[in-house]
Amino acid sequence: MTQTSYAGLADRVVLITGGASGIGAAFVRAFAGQGARVAFLDVDAETGEALSRELAGSSRAAPLFVPCDLLDIDALRAAMAKVHRALGDAAVLVNNAANDQRQVLADVTPAEFDWMVGVNLKHVFFAAQAAVPQMQARGGGSIINMSSIAWMRGAPALPVYAAAKAAIVGFTNSLARLVGPDRIRVNAIAPGMVITERQRRLWYPNEQTIAELRTRQAIPDAVTPDDIANMALYLASDDSQRITRQCFQVDGGLG
Repeated sequence: MTQTSYAGLADRVVLITGGASGIGAAFVRAFAGQGARVAFLDVDAETGEALSRELAGSSRAAPLFVPCDLLDIDALRAAMAKVHRALGDAAVLVNNAANDQRQVLADVTPAEFDWMVGVNLKHVFFAAQAAVPQMQARGGGSIINMSSIAWMRGAPALPVYAAAKAAIVGFTNSLARLVGPDRIRVNAIAPGMVITERQRRLWYPNEQTIAELRTRQAIPDAVTPDDIANMALYLASDDSQRITRQCFQVDGGLG
């Protein structure tokens, strides 16, 4: 796939949460390929360090990996402060980290509910809270929050996940209104069925099931992590400087 080049992203500081694997790793690779100064956070230290090493020789600037458990908001703030000290004010924040754990409604405990909200929503709010002053200081920026089509389609096995992903769109709308005068744009991306290694291992081991689900798309081709990353590049770039308070579905027209 040919990737559009956005010259304005070169040397901009881009912070990505949950960047060690899956769609997050596609974000890291895509922004590093644009010459951005990329930092990414993830709880998986081994995988994150391996990705950073992989890109060190091929990127304009080696990505900075900071291990972080995003459920710990103090740790998140410390990690973002570390990135700020090392790279400067963030121009782009991609709130990507999430967990689409399947659940049975009757079995969800308060502790499990709190964990799901923490891993899918809470850190999104506090990462944006920490990034906004940096973007205000530099005169603008772009915040990209990852939602999901799960809440739009009413995925029955994802009651808490869907609730959190719907809340992200509400937060996106509110924050966009708040920080728009500072020329900070806030948008969301709602991916469709993206079969990452984790998705295949946990939820979609059967190729026939995947093929059947793709027949529900208007475009039958696989939606890939690179497709989602390409949308993020556009929303981070100056080419989208008048676009804010939107949620973009990248799902092949899944019906």
